[in-house]
Amino acid sequence: MNDAAIDLRSDTVTRPTDAMRAAMHAAAVGDDQYGEDPVTNELQERVAALLGKEAGLWVPSGTMANQIALRVLTRPGDEVIVSRECHAGWHETGGSAANAGVQLHEIGSGGWFTIEQIEAAIKPRGLPVYPPTTLIEIENTHNRSGGIVFPQAEVARICALARARGIATFLDGARVWNAAVASGRREAELAEPFDLVAVSFSKGLGAPGGSLLAGRRELVAAATRQRRMLGGAMRQTGFFAAAALFGVAHHRERLADDHDHARRLAEALARHHHVRIDLTTVQTNIVVFRLHPDGVDAATVVRRARERGVLLNAFDERTVRAVTHLDVSRRQIDRAADAITAALAG
Repeated sequence: MNDAAIDLRSDTVTRPTDAMRAAMHAAAVGDDQYGEDPVTNELQERVAALLGKEAGLWVPSGTMANQIALRVLTRPGDEVIVSRECHAGWHETGGSAANAGVQLHEIGSGGWFTIEQIEAAIKPRGLPVYPPTTLIEIENTHNRSGGIVFPQAEVARICALARARGIATFLDGARVWNAAVASGRREAELAEPFDLVAVSFSKGLGAPGGSLLAGRRELVAAATRQRRMLGGAMRQTGFFAAAALFGVAHHRERLADDHDHARRLAEALARHHHVRIDLTTVQTNIVVFRLHPDGVDAATVVRRARERGVLLNAFDERTVRAVTHLDVSRRQIDRAADAITAALAG
């Protein structure tokens, strides 16, 4: 990739700032498998407290965090209720089936679902022809639906129903930092109803890697065993933890800039007659837009935009995604909007 390119493929493409690199360089490290990496221990304690949970566990990636949660909260043959086009079903290479042996039941639309849809989806226990529903998973914000924030009032109702039915709950909160900024709610409030919560440090917070699972101590202890079983037990993780701590301390409030940039880009694209975009879905840092059937397809737009110095992702034949992040300025967003508009017409 040309360093001069404006990379809107994902917020995972961010590179550590000079200050973050300095924090990583200064990190005092130890062997995390012996519980002796001081910076990792600090990160786990601080982020668990930030999420209102008893304990936390650093893991290498968000996908591993999601897979560990499934293995901790379900058994093979169970069913998990998820949102339509969720990350666990679309972007984890079938891991839910291969690693946890569960099937996913997608419900709702636009990145969220209602308590009524949950009630209709839960399988009755004790009938041999049905897989038992043992987990409800919510993705907040929802990637493929344009970074929408799952309504918190509905989260509370759904999780209360789950507790009453003996069903576990998991928040795939890879971008919960964005949800907090967009909703004006604290992360702990968004995480409170769930048994387990996953957050990512390598997206909006700009760290080079790492995620964290948080929940009750006994669940985190079980997750620690699963992390080792999946090959995620590392040693001197303090370099990653230092980057994550820096991101948590310095990059959360600035997520509002990414949200403003996404809105600016979306409004510019919405003026083009070949673009179909619901601006109400542009709530955080993700812009998902669809192309008119009579115009160019997504692959062509992505190719032409790349030729003009802007990198995008095609979701399907007529859907394109752009993601704003800390490595993209307002001026670059304006340049990107012009380049994409030219790609649509060229």
